[in-house]
Amino acid sequence: MAGLQSGAPTPTSITLHGKSRVLEVGFSDGANFRIPFELMRIYSPSAEVQGHGPGQEVLQTGKRNVGVIDLQPVGNYAVQPTFSDGHDTGIFSWDLLYELGAREEALWAEYQSRLAAAGVDRDAPMTPAPAAGGHGCGGH
Repeated sequence: MAGLQSGAPTPTSITLHGKSRVLEVGFSDGANFRIPFELMRIYSPSAEVQGHGPGQEVLQTGKRNVGVIDLQPVGNYAVQPTFSDGHDTGIFSWDLLYELGAREEALWAEYQSRLAAAGVDRDAPMTPAPAAGGHGCGGH
């Protein structure tokens, strides 16, 4: 699991900025990132977003104005945000937060490419996912 790599940078400070909708994270190696809530939401590590395997990812839209209404620690390796759209199942390891901050520009470009390929606008409302065979995934 990401966040458990020996010697990897760990957070020295974490600050939620509600008005600007960013999570500011300072790391032990001196790096400091201001990660937009929208980026966190569209790259959430939850099964609801990532699916249960390659090719099952769900393209997230309509998340530009998403907020974080709560942020809970998970052990000594991660945080679990509750987003204003109700999403609360993604556990963000320190490694993932570092990656989101360090690769923000590339991740935005990747997201824009995925939107274009799907012919969907960034601000389009999410459409309900089709039923997945009744295996109970709706709870992610």
